[in-house]
Amino acid sequence: MAKQKETSAMEIDDQSSLPSDQISNPKFSVNVLQLLKSAQMQHGLRFGDYARYRRYCTARLRRLYKSLKFTHGRLKYTKRSISITTVTEVRFLHVVLYTAERAWSHAMEKKTLPDGPNARQRSYLIGRLRKAVKWASLFQELCSIKGDSRTSLEAEAYAAYMKGSLLFEQDQNWDVALKCFKSARAVYEELGKYGDLENQVLCRERVEELEPSIRYCLHKIGESNLQTSELVSIGEMEGPALDLFKAKLEAAMAEARSQQAASMTEFYWLGNRFPISNAKTRVSILKAQELEKDIHGSAADSLPAEKKLVLYDKIFAAYHEARSCIRNDLVTAANSENVKDELSGLDKAIGAILGQRTIERNQLLVKIAKSKLNKVRDDKNEKVTKPEELVRLYDLLLQNTADLSDLVSSGRDRKMEEVALAEECELKSMVFRAERCFYLAKSYSSAGKRTEAYALYSRARSLADAALMKLQSANAADQVMIKELRTLYNESRSNSCVEHAKGIMEEEKAPENLSKKISNISLSGTDKKMEKLLMEKLDTYESAVGEANMKVVPRIETFPPAFQPVPRNPIVLDLAYNLIEFPSLDARMKKDKKGFISRFWG
Repeated sequence: MAKQKETSAMEIDDQSSLPSDQISNPKFSVNVLQLLKSAQMQHGLRFGDYARYRRYCTARLRRLYKSLKFTHGRLKYTKRSISITTVTEVRFLHVVLYTAERAWSHAMEKKTLPDGPNARQRSYLIGRLRKAVKWASLFQELCSIKGDSRTSLEAEAYAAYMKGSLLFEQDQNWDVALKCFKSARAVYEELGKYGDLENQVLCRERVEELEPSIRYCLHKIGESNLQTSELVSIGEMEGPALDLFKAKLEAAMAEARSQQAASMTEFYWLGNRFPISNAKTRVSILKAQELEKDIHGSAADSLPAEKKLVLYDKIFAAYHEARSCIRNDLVTAANSENVKDELSGLDKAIGAILGQRTIERNQLLVKIAKSKLNKVRDDKNEKVTKPEELVRLYDLLLQNTADLSDLVSSGRDRKMEEVALAEECELKSMVFRAERCFYLAKSYSSAGKRTEAYALYSRARSLADAALMKLQSANAADQVMIKELRTLYNESRSNSCVEHAKGIMEEEKAPENLSKKISNISLSGTDKKMEKLLMEKLDTYESAVGEANMKVVPRIETFPPAFQPVPRNPIVLDLAYNLIEFPSLDARMKKDKKGFISRFWG
């Protein structure tokens, strides 16, 4: 498939359709966007692995040089440049294109380092981008002469994008960078109106990837009224062309947080104030608080659940980074008890907030699972939730509330806010226990165990009733939780009645079913995958007719019975006969009388 796409991208115009004066100089056709997109998605950029894509470009160039016999010498390097006269086939254009891609991917590899590029790496990054611009400009120049009109336009857009990326990274000439990005966008908008459907989709995607960079350039010039939050939402788009923009946006946001964190000297939690002296701790806490605004803000209801889960992961990462800085400060702190107490209190506060956010995230997972519980599977890829999965999630929630309650309850002098949070954890634990019991009953019901399901539904109803009474007696009662508990109480009651009725019906039909099953018992069978026979497990307390979900018929005993070995009569062997020495009997034997003559012949 990839070879077919690559072959289609390297098509040469049919020479028979050219005028006679152009047969000697054919126009090459290269679908630049389709070729590069296919190579990028198949060799690393689907997952942001620029190192893998750079290795692919290097290997691709090696194959092209070898097939074109355009090598640079074996023992001594001899530079061979590509010019207009050199390009005699389309593969020479591919050499220039993949050389530009190799330089660009090397620069992006440095840009996407975990800790960001240092000063030396950044200088190298700029150099590689300059090299990419140089080869992209050469590619544009060659395609303008050797390529057809569409190839020339795509090469122009590619060179404009590379030049804009270089200026974008250098933080200078924003008006020129804006002009380059707009030029590339205009070309792709025009090309997206023609060609096959796949090409049109690729061009529209490229236009969408260029749009954030254009808006950011307008923002830097001052011709746009974009807010920081809008820039963040733009940065959430995906695509290789957006990686430079994301890195630039992250750097700008980090700088803004550092400036804002300079005025943040204390952290407030449940009536306590903890001073923050470490700048990294302040920045991490500030980053987490900004993300929390997106989750708990006015626009939180419109956010999809998958996006909320991603935000929760970022919040956890920011708070864990803050706790790491706090614990490093605890290790390096002096013998001052006051400093250690303040750092320990701050660590406890961050841990409590992490516990609260973990409970919120798991409640969101419960909400997603409940929405898929009774859904019919229309798509093969869509997973339907089982009651056991909800039981597991409520186990996690019970553990989370217990950990948070233990953390808040630790310490000698507790304030009223901490006591209120511990009581809230206890109330949530009662609600979670009732919900867990309800879905555990559902799992037993789906397994056909009516007695256990009835008992668990009754238990869930009593737990929901107790939690409802305690919640109604609280001062600040949560109306949403009260409504959910009432629904749970009613469902538990109705389901317990249903299970009771089904149990009675099954008990009435039990003799009939038992006689039917006994009549189906097989005396023999040849299935080797069968379990033990009835006669082989008389000492175990198992059903003689098998379980309800068994597809095979139980067997009593094999018939006809198998042959059994029988002992035969013993064989007597006289082993001592050859070893007995019998006495001589010559003296008792009768001697023959001989005549006179026979003596001479004896």
